[in-house]
Parts: sequence; C-alpha cells; structure tokens
Amino acid sequence: MGQEISRRQWLQRTSAGALATSFGGISWAQINNRPVRLIVAFAPGGPVDFVARTLAETLSRELGRPVLVDNKPGANGAIGAMETLKGEPDGSTVWITSVGAAAINPALYDKLPYDMVRDFTPVSLVVNNVEVLVTSAQNPATDAVDFVQRARAANVPVPMASSGMGSIPHLALLQMQDATKLDLLHVPFNGMAPALTNLLGGQVAGVFADVPAVMGQIKAGRLKALGMASRVRHPGLPEVRTFEEMGFPAVDTNNWYAFFVSSKTPRPIVEALNAATRRALADPAVANRLLQSGAEPRATTPEEMAALLRADTSKWAALIKARNIRLDS
Repeated sequence: MGQEISRRQWLQRTSAGALATSFGGISWAQINNRPVRLIVAFAPGGPVDFVARTLAETLSRELGRPVLVDNKPGANGAIGAMETLKGEPDGSTVWITSVGAAAINPALYDKLPYDMVRDFTPVSLVVNNVEVLVTSAQNPATDAVDFVQRARAANVPVPMASSGMGSIPHLALLQMQDATKLDLLHVPFNGMAPALTNLLGGQVAGVFADVPAVMGQIKAGRLKALGMASRVRHPGLPEVRTFEEMGFPAVDTNNWYAFFVSSKTPRPIVEALNAATRRALADPAVANRLLQSGAEPRATTPEEMAALLRADTSKWAALIKARNIRLDS
C-alpha cells in the first residue's frame, strides 16, 4: 500500500471492513489534514465549553492534529447538532452536548431538525454532572429532610427556581415534588445565573443546579448544599447525602456531557475517537481539573453511551409527558 490515499478511498475501504482499529498502518493525520472541530452546543464560558476546552489540548495530542473548539449555541442545542451533521463523516467534526439536546429535546418539541438515533452515533460519555439542591447560606435548613419539614410547617407553596422550563433543574424539581409531596411553586428563569441571583437575594427558597455551576459558591459559603440528586455521593462534596439516603427515592438526575458524531461515520473512526477520549480523560491533569470543577470524568464504550441515551430519553419523556410540558417548536 502506498503512502498516498484519498479520503474517498479510505472511507470505502473502512466501510468494507478492510481497516482495523489501527487503520491498517495509516496514521490518523493521513486520513485528511483538517483539524477536528469540537462543536459545543452552548455559548463560550459555560460548563460545556469549559469541559470541551479542558479536553481539547490533550485530545489534540492523542489524535495528532489540532482540536478546535467551535461554539454554536442556540435553539436548545439544535444549532450545534445541525452544524455537526454538515461536516464530513470522517472524524473531523465532533459534537459535545449535554443530556438536554440529546435526550430531553425529543420529548419537549413537536418537531426537531435532527433525530438522535437516525443521525448520530455516540462516541463516549465525557463527564457526569449530577444535580445538587442548594439554598442560600442564610436559610436555616441543614439538609433536604430539614428543608422539607420546614416547608411543610410553613403551609404555603415554596418558591423554587430553575434555569428554564424543561431543563434538568426543572425536571429534578419535579422529581423532588413527586418524592416529597411538597407544594412547590416553580419559578423558571432564563438560565442558571439569574436563578442563582434570585436565590441569593431571597426571592426563591432553593434551586437544583449542576455541581460545577455552584461548587465555587458552596466552597465559599455563599450557598448551602442540602442534598444530592444522584445514586451515590459526589466525590467533591462527600459530606452531602443523596436524596435516597434521606428517604426520598427517585430524585436522580444527571446532566451528562457526551461526544457524538454523524451516524455515517465509519466504525473504525468512532473507535479511534473513543480510544483517544478514554486516554484524554485518564490524563491526571485533565481528570483533576474536571474534578476540581465538580464534573466527574467518565468514559464509556459507544454501546454503553447508546444505552444511556436510550434509558434517559425514555426516563425524561415519561416525566415530561406526565406533567404535560411542551415548548414551542
């Protein structure tokens, strides 16, 4: 085999099964000379962007070519999804998104311009981001049990913030309502920043948030963590019990982030991207930086990620349907 090979020839040989995961002796850089575009479905400076940029340099080293973060925010992740599908299915365009655009949007919108099963192939889970119930430091509640008891004693609807209708914080709030039977007043905001501002200002009593979004304020003593909406305690907040530990089952959310590529991408490329992702997440500097932020680095096989996507799509669709939550298309 000569050193020169066209991308068309390479893809044909890949789809015919002629290449092993090692690419049959052809280096990743020889497939094409384009950098990898890591499409972020959200704006710069946010938690998904932080994770993407934390991984980019190490992924560049693992893949042997630049990995460039490209923010395509808007339409609850749909713009990023469609931008990914515009790229060639050769590993040069990868989408990093949260659970919302991947597993929640299909139940929230009557029409989406993409279909996760038809249009995308999972590469790997990247991080877990569980939800934590927080209140202001001035709130006398010591944990979720105390919070619930005080709310019942007040005998009035408890105002609770979220980052928007159909968001993971909103769905966590609904799970808490089902588990505790509290009378909660949902106060949706356009994002987590204004929700936290109103929480600190005393306009609302609490909010569920991704741990990375509030870790700094918890550590600084401005916010108080009352309960973890997950099956196990968070390594960065080991003293905070889970809702299940406190007698409130089924309050279990995970705003995970994952890598996806076009479903037309040949399997060896998916496997190579998966292997590079695993190595990047295992890098101590990368893992420590993510853990310090509150995100939990976690790689999976493509099949494991596909199973997680199916499970969460079904789980959130059932809750959204039961509560009749719909957003405009």
